[in-house]
Order: sequence, then structure tokens, then C-alpha cells
Amino acid sequence: MSNQETEISFELAIEQLERIVAQLESGDVPLEKAIELYQEGVRLSHLCGVKLEQVEKKIEMLVEGETGAVNRKPFQPVLEDKGNSVE
Repeated sequence: MSNQETEISFELAIEQLERIVAQLESGDVPLEKAIELYQEGVRLSHLCGVKLEQVEKKIEMLVEGETGAVNRKPFQPVLEDKGNSVE
């Protein structure tokens, strides 16, 4: 990844990605331009994923133990319940 890619903020990357999606969904884009937009969208999507992974590694949850001591624990995102559980 180049310096320019790592310098772009997550919010700006998401904004650009949303613009690309809107253009592609409009259907008024010539095929060559649509391919370019799609490639740029994939790049931005990957960049956002990398940035999220970096942030997750930095987040620590403070958990109060039974003795009142504060322990550090790595961040583990909660997975969404997809409703596929069998009961």
C-alpha cells in the first residue's frame, strides 16, 4: 500500500466508496468507466478493511475482575446473530 493510501481517512474512503456505488447503481456509466469505478471501489473497500483491523488491534476493553482489579483484554468484535441458530 502506498503512503497516499494510508494517509486517506477511513471516513473519506467510505465517502468515496458511497459515491462510486451510487454511480454504478445509476446505470448511466459506460462499461469502461464502470470497470474503473469497480476496481477503485474494491481498492477502497480493502483499505477500509485494513483500517478497521488496525483499530480493532488498538482497542482494549477494561474488565473489572472479581477482586476489583482492572484487567486488560484484547478487543473481540461481537458477531451479529444471523438468526440461524437451532433451538
